Amino acid sequence: MKKYILSFLLLISFSGFAQNTINNYKYVIVPEKFSFLKQKDQYRLNTLLKIFLQEKGFTSYFDNSELPAELAGNRCNALNADVLEKNGMFTTNVTVVLKDCKGNILFTSKEGKSREKEYNTSYNLALRDALSSFNEIQYAYSGPATVQTAAASTTSTIPAGPAVSTPMATTASVPAKVATPELKQPEGTLYAQPTTKGYQLIDTTPKIILTLLTTSSQDYFIAENSNSHGIVFKKNGTWFYEYYQNGNLIAEKLSIKF
Repeated sequence: MKKYILSFLLLISFSGFAQNTINNYKYVIVPEKFSFLKQKDQYRLNTLLKIFLQEKGFTSYFDNSELPAELAGNRCNALNADVLEKNGMFTTNVTVVLKDCKGNILFTSKEGKSREKEYNTSYNLALRDALSSFNEIQYAYSGPATVQTAAASTTSTIPAGPAVSTPMATTASVPAKVATPELKQPEGTLYAQPTTKGYQLIDTTPKIILTLLTTSSQDYFIAENSNSHGIVFKKNGTWFYEYYQNGNLIAEKLSIKF
């Protein structure tokens, strides 16, 4: 009986340690390609994992993305995510792990399973099953003060002077010359994936909603999708997508997670 009690206490202690350790990290690096697959982001599994981690409160990046200064200068400020596959004759089995920069495993999900025969469906269902393990923990970033200070410092250095305000002033002047735009509210959070010329905004499907092309201002983008083209800009802390539809100016509020 004492043996079982001791084992139970050790398990609780280990779980608490892992939880506290995960909370020390703000960033997670997601590989663009998993080792058990042949192509980058095959079956959209890498995108699914990246989006899920962001929804849980992490700031996630693909391993080939441009990283913020505090992370680019020290990869040990981030966890590394991976998905491992265990071969099964009739099932797809995957496990999600989070490691530190030294390879120490700080979190292991349950083994997600699916019996679907079609690979795309099977891998997606198995990964979502594995990710349900995150519902058992309450992640909240509370990392070392040095990391928080670096993050605050990085944020404070973002230009907020004339380079940003000039295009905003131009955008703000547009409604004065035309009819007041019809305002549409955001339907859900869009996640920004870096591209060679800017970003693509995707939803949780994941589906590409908008393509953004960078300009000389960091808060001003040329935007387009299959139905429209216009501009995306930040005004008073809120992102907007403005475009013309049947001769009418439309302004859509956007909730974007970079």
